[in-house]
Amino acid sequence: MILIETVKDLRAWRKTAGHVIFAPTMGALHEGHTTLVREARQLAGPEAKVVASIFVNPLQFGPNEDFDRYPRTLENDLMMCRGAGADMVFAPALKEVYHADRSIKISESSLSKVLCGASRPGHFDGVCTVVAKLFNLVQPDEAVFGKKDYQQLAIIRRLVRDLDIPVKIHGIETVREPDGLAMSSRNRYLSPAERAQAPALRAALVAARQAWQGGVTGAKKLLDLIHDHLAAHANLGRKDYIAVVDQDTLQPLDIAHPHSLIALAVFFDKARLIDNIEL
Repeated sequence: MILIETVKDLRAWRKTAGHVIFAPTMGALHEGHTTLVREARQLAGPEAKVVASIFVNPLQFGPNEDFDRYPRTLENDLMMCRGAGADMVFAPALKEVYHADRSIKISESSLSKVLCGASRPGHFDGVCTVVAKLFNLVQPDEAVFGKKDYQQLAIIRRLVRDLDIPVKIHGIETVREPDGLAMSSRNRYLSPAERAQAPALRAALVAARQAWQGGVTGAKKLLDLIHDHLAAHANLGRKDYIAVVDQDTLQPLDIAHPHSLIALAVFFDKARLIDNIEL
């Protein structure tokens, strides 16, 4: 595995790389991220190249969010990428990605206005801008994104559709701890008491899906079930949103159907956790 840190070196490498499958990350890697790289490796087979990027994108952090304290663990990240089968890691400095006088960005005007986007204005514009730039730089044929951030996955799919970017997008299942908690770099901010309650998020979603499979299709009834479960088992958390939406448009639904998604976000003291479940 090789490490590339400049656009010049990346472009030289790309000329002879052939078919590329890309796993973009912000570093501070955990098993969820390395699963993306391993899935890319499996998709690539013996011939194609797997590229991971490590770049903490300032454009997707709000003024009161954790950009400055987001963990930077490059040496460990490189070791994990190597173990997961990456052929190359692109880890640029900020100046390699953004010009100091940059004045153009990509704006998403529909899918980003709900769920996490409703309380994080500008976040998904930052995501779209950096992903488009990384796609232009790496020029992958395929890319992998985790389903844990389902809104991001839906927006990236819309990005490549609307801008005719020739990259096939793969959604990869969420990697979880043994007790069901979705793996996240922000889990490290949980206190022991909060960590003990956090698996209730997944349990509430599973209970709602089981209710839907049993014939409960009204969104209000499903949401009430989740609210009651969290009130009983995750009282240290403060709910940001819980919603039943369409998987493609992310618009709220009154009746859950087989292409629905139940998504939630919960604030603990120093961590905001998200999770979802497909119906």
